[in-house]
Amino acid sequence: MSSSSIDTWVSASRPRTLPAAAAPVIIGTAMAIEAGGFHLLSCLAALIGALLIQIGTNFANDYYDFKKGADKGERLGPTRATQSGLVTPEAMRQAMFLIFGLAILVGVYLVWRGGWPIVIIGLSSVLFGILYTGGPYPLGYNGLGELFVLIYFGPVAVGGTYYVQTLDINSTVLIAGLAPGLFSVAILAVNNLRDINNDRRTGKRTLAVRFGDTFASYEYVLAITAAAFIPMVLWVVTQSHPLGMISIAALVIAVKPSVTVFAFTDGRQLNSVLSDTGRILLLYSILFSVGWLL
Repeated sequence: MSSSSIDTWVSASRPRTLPAAAAPVIIGTAMAIEAGGFHLLSCLAALIGALLIQIGTNFANDYYDFKKGADKGERLGPTRATQSGLVTPEAMRQAMFLIFGLAILVGVYLVWRGGWPIVIIGLSSVLFGILYTGGPYPLGYNGLGELFVLIYFGPVAVGGTYYVQTLDINSTVLIAGLAPGLFSVAILAVNNLRDINNDRRTGKRTLAVRFGDTFASYEYVLAITAAAFIPMVLWVVTQSHPLGMISIAALVIAVKPSVTVFAFTDGRQLNSVLSDTGRILLLYSILFSVGWLL
């Protein structure tokens, strides 16, 4: 395989989206450590599985958006491998199933460790990863994308990571999971804001298309703000772990991208906001985890 071919597949995996998969695992693992239930193999398997499902979903989006005609030449985001002709549709389809197959293979160990709850989490994550842009009623085309990412990149991912290590679950973990889920909502909001004109032309009915660019800008800011204050909610509810609130510091570097989403005049400006938001999510997950453990 040539270096250009490798670069194409790396780009198609959309590495800038991977913090959304890694952050919940970091948080869930920190909470498992604090609870005395850290399990290294389960942690690594959860991380690898989460990354594979994210990459598989990105490949599915690349393939199904091309098949549905949603990726046009006017697209402002990163180059889509199938639409640009760098990868054939059949090759992308095969890669999608290969990556999801690897995720399921990793999941076999997690099922052995955690039982049937992991079967439900794993298979539904793969299914919704495909149905986000595939199937007769794609979630991302009908304004349901935010609900999907809030649940699956939030409480499901954090709770699942915690569960496979401790073999237990509680409401505190699920509440903590809302934060990365809300950050993922913010990432999706700015993605849809950037693509609003192209999505409107191609009939992709995201929330940004349905309610307009101002709505999407407020959605972004409110999602990040709400996520940053989840540790305060946890402190009020549990009366413990006040240092988890150091993660609110992530709001400081969220100021610039928050201003940009209201000031943009060209969707290309929002590509940097996407990258910045992924970094903010990763910083938040690290700060929260450190604070939770201190």
